[in-house]
Amino acid sequence: MSARVGVIGAGAWGTALAQMLAADGTPVLLWAREDGLADEINSRRSNTPFLPGVALAGSIVATGRLADLAGLPVLLAVVPAQFIGGVLAALPDAPRDLVLCAKGIEAGTGRLMLDIAREAAPGAEMAVLSGPTFAREVALGLPTAITLACGGGEAQWARLSPVIARPAFRPYYSDDLIGTEIGGAVKNVLAIACGVVEGLGLGENARAALIARGFAEMLRFGEALGARAETLSGLCGLGDLVLTCASTASRNFSLGKALGAGLSAAEALSGKLSVAEGAATAPVLAELAARRGIAMPIVDAVARLLSGAAPARQVVSELLARPLRAERAMGGPA
Repeated sequence: MSARVGVIGAGAWGTALAQMLAADGTPVLLWAREDGLADEINSRRSNTPFLPGVALAGSIVATGRLADLAGLPVLLAVVPAQFIGGVLAALPDAPRDLVLCAKGIEAGTGRLMLDIAREAAPGAEMAVLSGPTFAREVALGLPTAITLACGGGEAQWARLSPVIARPAFRPYYSDDLIGTEIGGAVKNVLAIACGVVEGLGLGENARAALIARGFAEMLRFGEALGARAETLSGLCGLGDLVLTCASTASRNFSLGKALGAGLSAAEALSGKLSVAEGAATAPVLAELAARRGIAMPIVDAVARLLSGAAPARQVVSELLARPLRAERAMGGPA
């Protein structure tokens, strides 16, 4: 089997993307870091640790050798945000389309995935795939729409969109890579906050208000970094925010719900194979916002809660006690 597309990372999202691409018989090469996982995928057509209950297509070939993907013209990078730099640096650089599918900001440096990838793979043309997606639904072939932002503009879109699009997986074009990245990173943190609301039993009114005010924070931060408001108002921003702020299928929402129920961050994250990206993103996002003078009180509250600086009820009380102001979605105070 001669594959043109490789997927770097066999977690739930990476495996779901590989399954979506391979369901029609398209050859896909999937890199699995975990010991024994490539063998399970190839021999049993399953990924029990990350995507149990999904029968994987026979046109997916898994490998434990990252170098096996080096010659492919299209790679989807789906490793967790905090590890993507090391993985890409270990892959021989070459001219290719590199589609970034992780959502987060690098802890310690504040770098977006784009910045990391450009340093680790300078020969690649970058694209960002993001939007309202639960991995299991994508793997099962349920209708999904995403943003595909192409650094190479319409020429790259013309190459990539036929490779990625499927009848039930519909990409929409953008050239706003920063906005597409920021939407995916910030919504993870806001999903934790919505989970806290659920864990505390504060009701649907509170969650709706938090989504709306959280979206205002996303817009302020994004525009300060050069993102376009219309990008963040689309699938990769508002769309993804709405999805992940209302369901325990979201790892970040589930983490927040556990925090709201009284668990510490360490307790809530203990023993989890899948990564809740918002846990690593929240403190660095809060720091970046403070450094730039961007008001993000919800993000700051999540960062404080994760650090153990204050319990869930206290941070919610502090948010409710903020000064009364006029509502502004973009610009001005929160």
